[in-house]
Amino acid sequence: MAERLRDLGEAELIRRLAAYAPPGQFEDDTALIESDGSKLLVNTDLLVDGVHFSDATTEAEDVGWRAAAVNLSDLAASGADHVLGITVGLVAPADTPWRWVEGVYQGLQAALHCHGGVLLGGDCTSGHQRMLAITALGRCSRLRLHRNQARPGDWLVVSGPHGLSRLGLALLQNSLDPALEGIDPALCKQAIRQHQRPRPRFDALHSLLGCKPDGLEWRAGGTDSSDGLLTAVRDLCRSSHCGALLDPKALPLAQGWPQTEPWQSWCLNGGEDFELVLSLPPDWARDWLARQPGSQRIGEISDANGQICWSDGSGVVSAAAGYTHFSA
Repeated sequence: MAERLRDLGEAELIRRLAAYAPPGQFEDDTALIESDGSKLLVNTDLLVDGVHFSDATTEAEDVGWRAAAVNLSDLAASGADHVLGITVGLVAPADTPWRWVEGVYQGLQAALHCHGGVLLGGDCTSGHQRMLAITALGRCSRLRLHRNQARPGDWLVVSGPHGLSRLGLALLQNSLDPALEGIDPALCKQAIRQHQRPRPRFDALHSLLGCKPDGLEWRAGGTDSSDGLLTAVRDLCRSSHCGALLDPKALPLAQGWPQTEPWQSWCLNGGEDFELVLSLPPDWARDWLARQPGSQRIGEISDANGQICWSDGSGVVSAAAGYTHFSA
């Protein structure tokens, strides 16, 4: 029987597609282009109706904002300190209201106005399902953040709390377990905002660039938590051939976040929080934590290749099943 994408899954599909690119090209979410002394970072992301957004949870302007923010987050997580702009590919059925399209582009424009860059162009075509394909370009800073630059002894640090977007989605879908109702209204408002209007963390990158201790090389492992905190840590470890020890008492939780399940799982596996997840030499990490509001140490990198364990000796950190592309 012929293999189908649902048999492969997203990770195996990407591994096979990487064979058509230069070695290591698919290790990060961005590509580096060097020309005439300039270093540009480029990345592409897709947002598909029914997969990444829906009318039930996301207004048109929020769709546009999220589409830009997803790409800009990848730039920030790769070391781009200046956004040049984006191109937009729009697919939509012929009966799509113009006001929806207008709202999407207003959201795109608002995100660019906030974080930098301009709309450079793109394309549009008809199709059976609404979809946005965004390509973003940014100028690389002195620090090119790679997933393969984590080293044993590094501290694992994050730029902010995790799980908020997952909670926001549950609230917007009215799918929150009644047993979990009664949570802080301020936390609910924060969660919905995080889901609909995520922030690419250029502020955290800029503070990182400004606090490197003298004598240290420009070496740091980095990614963002678009697919979840645990997936981000796993990606760093896989690319760097390292392991990680996570502190169960130092999970990056928002204020008022309950300590029971499924809340811990949402923190680790919820996804779409778009925070920076960094592997830094301890001295650099200390300085960054002191400078960057909301940042937190969550563990450290170990030499146990591929193993992500709790630092208290309670075993391997298990990943709850999250969304899987191409699943049946």
